[in-house]
Amino acid sequence: MAGPVPELHDRAVACADRLREADSVLLASHIDADGLTSAAVAASALERAEIRFDTVFSKQLDAEEVAAIAATDHETVLFTDFGSGQLDVIAEHEAAGDFTPVIADHHQPADVETEYHLNPLLFGLNGATELSGAGASYVLARALEAEDGDNRDLAALAVVGAVGDMQDSEGGLHGANEGIVAEGVAAGVLDPAKDLALYGRQTRPLPKLLEYASELRIPGVSNDQNGAIKFLSNLGLDLKEGGEWKRWVDLTQEERQTVVSALIKRAVTKGVPPERVNTLVGTTYSLVAEEVGTELRDVSEFSTLLNATARYDRADVGLAVCLGDRGEALDRARTLLRNHRRNLSEGLQWVKTEGVTVEDHVQWFDAGTRIRETIVGIIAGMAVGANGISRRKPILAFAEKNAEEVKVSARGSHFLTKQGLDLSVVMREASRSVGGDGGGHDVAAGATIPAGKQAEFVAEANRLVGEQLA
Repeated sequence: MAGPVPELHDRAVACADRLREADSVLLASHIDADGLTSAAVAASALERAEIRFDTVFSKQLDAEEVAAIAATDHETVLFTDFGSGQLDVIAEHEAAGDFTPVIADHHQPADVETEYHLNPLLFGLNGATELSGAGASYVLARALEAEDGDNRDLAALAVVGAVGDMQDSEGGLHGANEGIVAEGVAAGVLDPAKDLALYGRQTRPLPKLLEYASELRIPGVSNDQNGAIKFLSNLGLDLKEGGEWKRWVDLTQEERQTVVSALIKRAVTKGVPPERVNTLVGTTYSLVAEEVGTELRDVSEFSTLLNATARYDRADVGLAVCLGDRGEALDRARTLLRNHRRNLSEGLQWVKTEGVTVEDHVQWFDAGTRIRETIVGIIAGMAVGANGISRRKPILAFAEKNAEEVKVSARGSHFLTKQGLDLSVVMREASRSVGGDGGGHDVAAGATIPAGKQAEFVAEANRLVGEQLA
């Protein structure tokens, strides 16, 4: 059996064999949706393989965090959704005999080698677009199966992680992810379909679905409550039930086709470029076992629910939901989600009001303490395309981490990466030039820098991006 991603199979088997040899494992993972699903996939696989383990989460795997991990009693550490970019630090502890690292990650690796390193980038696959951290964990989980075992049900969580990492931004998942989707379908846990590619199909009333759509901005409908209501009211459809607006999931196939056709017609009439109009419909992914009309049914809404937990220091809640808790943990997650949405809305409004500073090759804003450092990158991505915020330049977003440090998040586009943009390199080199550190993917990356070094960082990042796009 070559597994869902044949290129990674042999390395996954080697990693799995090492984990089976361990007396116990410390599972360490990142805190975003991809990190939580990575941890949940790995935890499920370890439990099924009867391997004892403990779990820890970290916002950023720096030298201090790795030292704390090394101080535990575990001789084997499984890093998921991070570890590759921090291999220079990890390797020092490995050489000292503190622990044996096993890494399932998809971020740009540091220039250091280790034996048990499962990363698509090492095998010619794109870690930003073809396989997420949860995908790497899933490949490892399949290799951890007993002879009579079957971990293909975990493909559902792997797809949540991939979509949470925006790997479906070009109309659906592709590359190595397609093998995971196929296994999820075969296992009966995943249902891919061509549908309206707007966020909130399961839970948002139709006017809110259209008003809040950031994926495609249609003049007179997007960001326009009255315009969205008027648009829907003029379609000649019965879109209310008991006086309340229906959700997309409540519509018949015929009603959906009518709405989509009208949206396309409106977009074309208003001069939206054809390549943007084409993004209105894409491949969507539903989790078959989850209740229709809930945040858990649609993988995109599920990933947002997870972001609302760990980014507010409640990774335990997100992990519990991933592992099947539909009681207290889900209730708590929904409360955190309401708070998360409010913070995103307020943060986005602040950016729109304050605007960005535009340099030759980048644009940026400094939120200080106004936006939480764990969500400033999400808000930066949401802001792109708003008035005065260009899609043709990467955006840098600063937020205070503590009195001594500032978090920087960078977001680009697949259009820019095709032109040569690599934000992983930009963030690493620009942050190190001012005494910080960073990394990530070509299309999205992050860094931590000393407070007061923002101007120097912007100047260096602007220079680096200019060289890449020249």
